[in-house]
Formats: sequence, C-alpha cells, structure tokens
Amino acid sequence: MADYTVLSPATTTISERAQIGAGVVIYPNNHILGDSRIGDNAVLYPNNVIEDSTIGAGAELTASVVRGAIVGKNAKIGPFSHLRPGAIVGENCRVGNYTEIKNAVVGAGTKIAHLTYVGDADIGKNCNIGCGVVFCNYDGARKHRASVEDECFLGSNVNLIAPVRVGAGSFIAAGTTLTRSVPAGSFVIGRVRQESKAGGAQKYVPRGGKHG
Repeated sequence: MADYTVLSPATTTISERAQIGAGVVIYPNNHILGDSRIGDNAVLYPNNVIEDSTIGAGAELTASVVRGAIVGKNAKIGPFSHLRPGAIVGENCRVGNYTEIKNAVVGAGTKIAHLTYVGDADIGKNCNIGCGVVFCNYDGARKHRASVEDECFLGSNVNLIAPVRVGAGSFIAAGTTLTRSVPAGSFVIGRVRQESKAGGAQKYVPRGGKHG
C-alpha cells in the first residue's frame, strides 16, 4: 500500500479498485470511485468526485467532478470544474471554475480559466481560452469537432461553430463568432459595428417605469 494521507476518513470514499500513489494528500469530502488512479504527490482539496479517471502526479483538484477523464501531471483543476468522459487535460494545464470539458483533448500548458464549454475539440499546447468561450459542437442533429492549434489566444465570449480549425499562433478577438477556419498566425475579429446615438437612452430606455 502506498504511503498517502487521508485527512478525514469519515468523509472520504475510496473504491477498492482505486490506486493511490505515494505522497497523495486527500482532504475531507473526497470520493474516489471505480477504477481511478491518483498519481504520486497529487493533492485532492475538499469536495471532489473522481470516477474511473486518472489524475497525474502532482496534480491539484478542488471541488470538481471528474468522470472518465485523464488529468496530466501538475495540472490544476477547479474549483467547480466538470470533466466528462473523454476529456484529456495535459500536463501543467489550468482548468478553472465553471469550466466543462467533454470528449476533448487539451494540450500541455493551456489555460482555460473560467466559464467555458469545451466539447468535441482538440486544443493545442500553451493556448489561452478566455472567459465565456463556447465550442458550439451540436447542430441539432450531429456533433462536430473543432480544432485549435498551439499557441492560440481566444478572447472572452468567443464562439466556435464546429467544424472549424484555428491555425497555430492565431489571435481571436473577444466577442467573435468563428464560422470559418483560419490559417496560422491570423488575427480574427467578428463583431457587429458599435453605434452610439446621442439622446438614444431617453428615446429607447423606459424611464420611471416598474421593472419586473
């Protein structure tokens, strides 16, 4: 049996089939289910559910759900991340709060900080995926796959309408809806032109009325 630490046995569940590496620290209210494997020196902060998944050495998880997924070495997951079946997160990645990853590969060193959905996608190394990015993978009948190559920057509130490919080193400006693939090194911006009309607030915004 490996030498690991369970800080609160009364609130911790570990499957008989699970494998826990040396130096692992398990905080209260963790549930390690099925054929899960926790690598050496990983830290499971409170409130994780890990099922049939592999957590790499030195990884840190906080208040997240990981099912049928793989987390690479030294990756940081959570709080409140959801890794669904087929999610593969590379080494030294950061997956932050309210991020969901499903059937997708995330390359080493990529950061997906918050409020993002990554479904049916391949993301390269050292990318930055901004707040509110959505990989739009379902057209109502079929699932489609998107690809983001290495060293890309996706600004906040970018929508990728799959199938689409973003070439290496590209910069996709915040608020862009991407409907066509772009070559490597592209700068892409797709927004409705902003217009300001003097006095428009008095004309179009109700004043003094009750709000529902």
